[in-house]
Amino acid sequence: MSEVNVNKDNFEAEVINSELPVLVDFWAPWCGPCKMLGPVVEQLAGEYEGKVKVCKCNVDDNTDLAIEYGVSSIPAVKIFKGGQIVSESVGFKPLPAMKQFIDGAL
Repeated sequence: MSEVNVNKDNFEAEVINSELPVLVDFWAPWCGPCKMLGPVVEQLAGEYEGKVKVCKCNVDDNTDLAIEYGVSSIPAVKIFKGGQIVSESVGFKPLPAMKQFIDGAL
């Protein structure tokens, strides 16, 4: 499963109402650390398939969502369970640290 791109139109359906925990990567195309985190998030989507849904939200295109969920620095990764944020991380982290971040929230 690849990442799902979310925006104001599908955020509620894909993230808030998801049966699975959801990792949302808030990013922007001009952000260097976001570009470094992208392949890590893609690998996580494969490794956690069936356990965690992985979504990406471009903050340039979705400023309302970034504001609503308190994104002030990117990349910002938030894990939602039952429609609520249960864990947050800001900045680039390598794959082992991201796995630990996810496992700690599950």
